[in-house]
Amino acid sequence: MESHHMPFPDYLHRCQQRSIDVIARQDSINWILKVHAYYNFSPVTAFLSVNYLDRFLSSYSLPLPNGWPFQLLSVACLSLAAKMEEAEVPLLLDLQLFEPRFVFEPETVQRMELRVMAALNWRLRSVTPFDYLHLFLCKLPSLPDSFASLLSASSDLILSTTRVIDFLQFAPSAMAAAAVFCAVGEGFQFPAHDAFFPESVNKEMVGSCHQLMEKYLIETCPSARLKEPSVQPSLAPPSPVGVLDAAACGSCDTRSSSSQLEPPAKRLRSSAPDVQQQ
Repeated sequence: MESHHMPFPDYLHRCQQRSIDVIARQDSINWILKVHAYYNFSPVTAFLSVNYLDRFLSSYSLPLPNGWPFQLLSVACLSLAAKMEEAEVPLLLDLQLFEPRFVFEPETVQRMELRVMAALNWRLRSVTPFDYLHLFLCKLPSLPDSFASLLSASSDLILSTTRVIDFLQFAPSAMAAAAVFCAVGEGFQFPAHDAFFPESVNKEMVGSCHQLMEKYLIETCPSARLKEPSVQPSLAPPSPVGVLDAAACGSCDTRSSSSQLEPPAKRLRSSAPDVQQQ
């Protein structure tokens, strides 16, 4: 079922060829992660939001000029993901934080939600890497690190992959296995026996994903703290999204963004019925 919850196969190529506005995509992801941190949503909510965004963009093209179509899509995707995963969901106007250029009326966001759901064939209960984390963590031998710390470190890595377009080629199960291996660190040897992997998991793709995580998310980004337990705890960001905001480096192909949370911006109403512009 994994392929039913992934962007179309040519989506990565289109991103690499810049037929998809990757800068606008990165801005959308940065905004999603900041709002996700502000409301303390679960990691699955953030990942689902990006999953919806990428699956929609692999089916439909948005106008390249003007930022409002991407911004509206981002709000709709985050709103849908929150409704799927969170017990309490903010109002649509309250979801639009951090001084956006445009503030959309709830009716406008709801119409965009319907378009997104139709484009996704109403498959919102997506298969994500988080569905496989416990499976692979339970297969590990006895390790000095606690289960909770490995789960948290693996979740950090999975969320970090949303900033690097090369990870779009990997199935959720491969990403989950690679994240677990990276979280364990250098002392763990990549399993050579096939019994470790379920039959449906591509071992070669897990290896490739693991190498890519080592290259982009461990060696060159501040999240390398996962391999250095001696780092002072005070230097570590306070949350998984703090890791992501700190990891806004060149290897992640993203713009730097402030990790400081801000209060909701005051919204100025305009005469337009659907879009309110600051």
